[in-house]
Amino acid sequence: MLWWIGNVLLLVAALVAVALLSRLLGAVERIRKASDDILAGGVAAIGQLDAAPELLAQTDTVVEEVADGAVRYAGSVAKLLPEE
Repeated sequence: MLWWIGNVLLLVAALVAVALLSRLLGAVERIRKASDDILAGGVAAIGQLDAAPELLAQTDTVVEEVADGAVRYAGSVAKLLPEE
């Protein structure tokens, strides 16, 4: 009789272990899918950064042009203002 009780307890423990492993595998699959999505997003972001050096060079040129215009404007305004 004790042998049957041991078998039943072993069967229950095995079923609980299988259920817990199933839940664990489900969580691992969700993590894997999320990490694949993150990787795909990172690769897409890297693709967008390829043009960054050219865009920064263009920005530097525009900033220099704006600075030159601002200096000319300030010089013109300084001539118009009365000296104190």
